[in-house]
Amino acid sequence: MTAPVALESTIYAFGLPEDEAFALGLTLTHAVQEEGGTPVPIAVMGGEPVYGFSQDMLRTICRGQNIEKANARDLGALMATQKSGATTVSGTCVLAARKGIQVFATGGIGGVHRGSEETFDESMDLMAIKENPVAVVSAGAKSILDLPKTLERLETLGVPVWGYQTETFPEFYHRGRDLQLEWTFNDMPSLAAALKAHWEISPNTGVLICNPIPAAHELPPAQVDQWLAQALRRAKEHQITGKRLTPFLLNALKELSKGQTVTANLALIENNARMAAQLAVALKRV
Repeated sequence: MTAPVALESTIYAFGLPEDEAFALGLTLTHAVQEEGGTPVPIAVMGGEPVYGFSQDMLRTICRGQNIEKANARDLGALMATQKSGATTVSGTCVLAARKGIQVFATGGIGGVHRGSEETFDESMDLMAIKENPVAVVSAGAKSILDLPKTLERLETLGVPVWGYQTETFPEFYHRGRDLQLEWTFNDMPSLAAALKAHWEISPNTGVLICNPIPAAHELPPAQVDQWLAQALRRAKEHQITGKRLTPFLLNALKELSKGQTVTANLALIENNARMAAQLAVALKRV
């Protein structure tokens, strides 16, 4: 497999209507290939990890019928019961590392939720990145989260957080404001060399690579803040917590923005897939 790039599958099964999800799957496949990489979407089907989809399998996952959401902790149970699951960031990290795939493109990782001092609600994505030697290319963490606390937790876990052509932590729908990154790399050879050096020292730890949304597609930060405040109020009124919170908030943002957040999401995911493929190619050369 030449310059493989892992891709998660939850966005196909749960994030979009079937036809839009299928179109996105084809778009990401072509984006990775155009940059010289090999796209490797990952899922669990009938209890078996699957690396790479046929179009028929992609369509099945996009329908979302009898498909579970597969976090890292769900993988063993899915395999033992021969069920199918679309992998989240954490599930994809685990299965990618198992296959020796070093680069993974996603939209934005999960992290520490707002109000976590009371709920202790933190995504297992953070621990999965810590425990698996995969470079996760993302537009930061989802903006519904407590981003400063997410960065603090990543620091505690010893996960490097590096910017690619950015000095600030991206905030998913926009390129970031005041959360400064300690390390920035402005070209692929430098980034690939840093990853190689990191894995020589810490061979079992992943790295978060921050790749901001393209400027042409970012949304105004103040407007995103306003939509998010409304979405959070709705969640509180309806007592939405736990696994239900993230999809509830994302759906609320879609409604409040009249689809603008979805358009931005699709743009940043494709951008991350392209950048991840470039990185996978560069890693082969160091």
